[in-house]
Amino acid sequence: MKVSVIIPVLNEEAAVRKMLPDMQWVQESGHELIVVDGGSTDDSVSIAKKYSDNVVVSSQGRATQMNAGARVATGDVLLFLHIDTVLPLDGINKIISSQDFSSDPFNKVWGRFDVRLSGHHFMFRIIESMMNIRSCITGIATGDQAIFVNKNLFEKIGGYLEIPLMEDIEISRRLKKISKPVCIRDQVITSSRRWEVSGIYRTIFLMWRLRLSYWLGVAPAHLAKQYYS
Repeated sequence: MKVSVIIPVLNEEAAVRKMLPDMQWVQESGHELIVVDGGSTDDSVSIAKKYSDNVVVSSQGRATQMNAGARVATGDVLLFLHIDTVLPLDGINKIISSQDFSSDPFNKVWGRFDVRLSGHHFMFRIIESMMNIRSCITGIATGDQAIFVNKNLFEKIGGYLEIPLMEDIEISRRLKKISKPVCIRDQVITSSRRWEVSGIYRTIFLMWRLRLSYWLGVAPAHLAKQYYS
């Protein structure tokens, strides 16, 4: 079984230069590394070409970029990974072992990892624990948790809805109607820089407010303006 790792980027030259060389084990293990650029004006594309199997340039937008990567992917399973998220070395093996094609080809074919924030503040331990518990209970995964999905199922549901925010919540809603997510307890490590720059408590409040607004029907475009401001 082959896994295609799809990484959307936009003006992430420093992160691309730092992270991609450490991910060469993906290709060395027979899997695929795809970087999808949303129109960077820095050297993200040229650097990515040195370390990935395929570099795709698409329109800007995380959902749009991930769909573009999925269209060229040759793997059986798609793993959507943020450029500032580190996958455990046995992460792909855990994904493969979670797949079950013995009876129903759409059985246990999507899921996510537990997440750990990179910062050392004690509040990060509480935040990540709550994220992981909430995700397993609700069946809703976030992009920070490295969502993976069988390619056939991804195509069956039409991929990500190309909205400017909450695309991970939206696709989780559709996927969990088909099967519960596989909750891999191994941790991906994701950057805590947003919390550190904007303030931990302020960011917590913002995230919860945005999610509540989304559940109440506020348009993702309106939420994106608040998030990216």
